[in-house]
Amino acid sequence: MGREVVQVQGRVPAAPDAVWSVVRDFCGAWHPWVIGIREERGPQGALVRAFTVEGEDAVYREQLTYFSDSDRVLGYTHLEGIADCEAYDARITVSPSEAGGSVVSWTATVRAPAARLGPICQGTKAVFEAGIAALAEVSEGPEGAHPALPPPVPVETLIFDDLPCLALTVTPDRGDDRLCLFLHGIGGGRGNWLPQLGAAGNLMRSAALDLRGYGDSTLGLRQSTVDDYCADILRVAEKLRAKRLVLVGLSYGSWVATSFAMRHPGMLAGLVLSGGCTGMSEAVPDKREAFRVSREVPLNAGQVPADFAPAVVKVLAGPEASADILKKLFDSMAAIPATTYRDALACFTNPLERFDFAKLTMPVLMMTGEHDRLAPPAEIRGVAGRMWDAAPRPDVRFEVIRGAGHVCNVEKPEAYSRHLLGFLSRLP
Repeated sequence: MGREVVQVQGRVPAAPDAVWSVVRDFCGAWHPWVIGIREERGPQGALVRAFTVEGEDAVYREQLTYFSDSDRVLGYTHLEGIADCEAYDARITVSPSEAGGSVVSWTATVRAPAARLGPICQGTKAVFEAGIAALAEVSEGPEGAHPALPPPVPVETLIFDDLPCLALTVTPDRGDDRLCLFLHGIGGGRGNWLPQLGAAGNLMRSAALDLRGYGDSTLGLRQSTVDDYCADILRVAEKLRAKRLVLVGLSYGSWVATSFAMRHPGMLAGLVLSGGCTGMSEAVPDKREAFRVSREVPLNAGQVPADFAPAVVKVLAGPEASADILKKLFDSMAAIPATTYRDALACFTNPLERFDFAKLTMPVLMMTGEHDRLAPPAEIRGVAGRMWDAAPRPDVRFEVIRGAGHVCNVEKPEAYSRHLLGFLSRLP
């Protein structure tokens, strides 16, 4: 079996956003050789395009595997149509050109028997060249306005009184077996998710959980582990009669959500990770211990989170954060009991495994703030790329929330909710 990489690059006169507005339409018939195209959906909701080309009877099918509006990148894989093709993974990127206009880079990695590899790659090169030539005709257009978010649905508080007590804010039951469950960060609480909760509740029943010891939830009888958090998620699903989950995490909550995905991938209809993913699962023991010790220094000196919340907020917040946003971040941190914060630190710095991204069989959306110091875009982009490489049939999206810091859902709630609703709306 042979392997070859085809790469074509070309400059087009239109600005990157104008070119991307065409390329991003995965099922659009903008390529000049396409004579018919339709949208289909994979079993997990992945976007598939089925199309025919001029002069051929074959129907080609390709699945979208990677997408990023903020980076202007789109990846896809061949499903059927190319005879004797073992694997075909392509990626198209639109970036600014130093000379003005845009640079379009189109690559494909092809695996096929030696006798077929050359012809497939030659045909691929011709396809890419014709597509880039067509993009050279793109004209500048007015920037599209963001669609209005739906009005928020009503919410109520539920308390599950078993040990530990778990508190949730939930939207009305929509009569299906899906639940979108929000998991906050180490310095947060379920109230951080209210804008997203009200929006997501238009598509499926949604709930925001106070993790153990936070808000109206209580700690267990012993030190919490990530397995305990996963058990709490299962308990919430059982209580709310949910068979399929979408987990939405922020920072610490993203690590918990990914840990759950490692254990119960079949339960997840989708996974949304913001401001982090791997936590400290890839850090060496000395680094994990140093992290824990440094953050326990004020606790050991008798302080509570309210005392050092101002310093924490300075690290979390982006430069555009308003006084109101800063207060929300402070209030979330200040409300955490010292025992809870210590419990969460011990859990976070004692991960039980290094994640195997090949287990992520569900669609994944990753987001982070443009100014996130704890989970910077370059780091999270790299994790998204690793998922794309490792997952057996990847369906990965990555977005940077412009102007936001670490708690991007609080700082830029509308931008976060738009990405979230776009992701949820395509799930089966």
